[in-house]
Amino acid sequence: MNHTFGDDPVVVEVKAALDALRRGESVQESARLDLKEEHGRRDKTGAIGPSNPRNEAAAKDLAAAAACMANSQGGGALLCGVTDNSQVVGTELDIDWLRHRIYELTERRLTVDVGEEWVNAERLLVVRSPQAIEPIRCGGRTTWRVGTNCVDVDPTAWHARRMSAINYDWSGEESTVPATDARAGALDQARQFLRESGEPRALELAAAVDAELLRRLNVVTGEGMLTNAGVIAFVGRGEPSVDYIRRQVAGGERTTRVRRVERALLQELAETFQALEGNNAVLQLQRDGLVIGQLREIPPLAAREAIVNGVAHREWGQADATVVEHVGRTLRVTSPGGFVSGVNERNILTHPSKSRNRSLVELLAALRVAEREGQGVDRMTREMISVGHAPPDIREITGPYVRAALVGDNVDIAWMAWLAEVLPPERRQDLHCLLILRRLTITGWVDVGAAAELIQLTVEEARGAIGMLASLRFSGASLIEQVAGTPAGSEEVWKLSSAARSGLDVLDKNQSGVRSWPDRSKVALSYATARGRISSTELASLVGAHASNVGSVLKALEDEGHLIPSRPNRRGQGFFYRCVSGDS
Repeated sequence: MNHTFGDDPVVVEVKAALDALRRGESVQESARLDLKEEHGRRDKTGAIGPSNPRNEAAAKDLAAAAACMANSQGGGALLCGVTDNSQVVGTELDIDWLRHRIYELTERRLTVDVGEEWVNAERLLVVRSPQAIEPIRCGGRTTWRVGTNCVDVDPTAWHARRMSAINYDWSGEESTVPATDARAGALDQARQFLRESGEPRALELAAAVDAELLRRLNVVTGEGMLTNAGVIAFVGRGEPSVDYIRRQVAGGERTTRVRRVERALLQELAETFQALEGNNAVLQLQRDGLVIGQLREIPPLAAREAIVNGVAHREWGQADATVVEHVGRTLRVTSPGGFVSGVNERNILTHPSKSRNRSLVELLAALRVAEREGQGVDRMTREMISVGHAPPDIREITGPYVRAALVGDNVDIAWMAWLAEVLPPERRQDLHCLLILRRLTITGWVDVGAAAELIQLTVEEARGAIGMLASLRFSGASLIEQVAGTPAGSEEVWKLSSAARSGLDVLDKNQSGVRSWPDRSKVALSYATARGRISSTELASLVGAHASNVGSVLKALEDEGHLIPSRPNRRGQGFFYRCVSGDS
């Protein structure tokens, strides 16, 4: 059973145009529909040559037209393989390649849906542009559709005319599906999610009758129809929204798969969570030979947030499922559509919350399936670092898709015990503290510039985070301390205090482990590369040695071409080395 998410005028026009072409009738372009033959196929005589699956000229032409449609009210579609006078000539353009080229040519801001249709044995492509939430540029121009033409528009005028469209939320639009079509199993699952939270308000909501439950979850319109978010969550779209795959090792046989048709998203999520739990091994935590607790290989809260984010913020205009690959101790969630405009790998922790599907996000939060909007990535990161894992690797990949990878290496019991001794206790779960402390064990130092990049905040905010960290205590001593020898007037540099580092070493030894602290050469090179200089006093302070014992390290880096001395004789007060290498 397939469902349409509302009486979409673009879908209606495309269908009418295809039906007309199949009957041999002409088609009229409109504000929502543009006929496009594959650019670059005609020779000087006007004859049409063969189609090229990776025709760059066609990609540029279609990208400009797709951006124009996206900038227009309600978006639009391009029917590629049809001339302006309705002659069906077909196209062999590669779908995946074209979609990604349009994304690249529009400054990585526009994700289109490309579908294949056949008319009288000729292959056509339907390129669907969703309505943009901010102006899309292509080739240095911003255009929108006026009648059947694309005309230049000033971004200021675009914003003034389409202020309401900036906050357009497809998932909140009314569908053509009545609320009475909500699946009983999905309604039961919604109540189960609410009960699992244990919150009084959630328990009270779970007791509501079906109609009241849907109404209070804000997924029913005044006409009794589900919103698009309601259709996804309580009815489904007729094809899988989630595809969970479990393999013990990379390239190994699939041992578990959850890919269901005729299910609502809430049902798919519940089954995926159950499969994940069954395949997420329990680790016994031991100290001095005694079991002191249990943990999962991949922190369950982090895994759950990754999966929910992968369905909540995806591009629902694409038919692909959100793929959850659980291979060994790694969970990879790949969702259709690139980052929402303005979000990227370098600001995902702190960028103001944006979603293509605000109503769907709010619904999942109301059901306690996910954190409230804007908290999911923070939660994933905190959960991973707290047990000694690397932070989630969240990036945009070709497609475009967004992929979040959680790597559940061996749980670091010593790290967890070490964090448990940090005072005051409420700071042990502070995300900024965790990120900076983890960096200190990897690089050996941090300054405000490095901290700002790490926690994705301004230099001033990073300075405050370091200041707060400097106020924390470990075994009665400061948790971090300043590095000696930095030039007067330069930014301060910080390292773990000797008490904090010794405490972690002792805990490692108790667990029969050895921490991979960075060696002196690596510390010196990373420090000099970032700061532009390094002295023996600075390096000695960084690694807890005497200045006379680190000169050979700096001389070796000079011999390798990374450093040059500030004085030829390499002597005297204030002598240091300058960095001449971009290596790190």
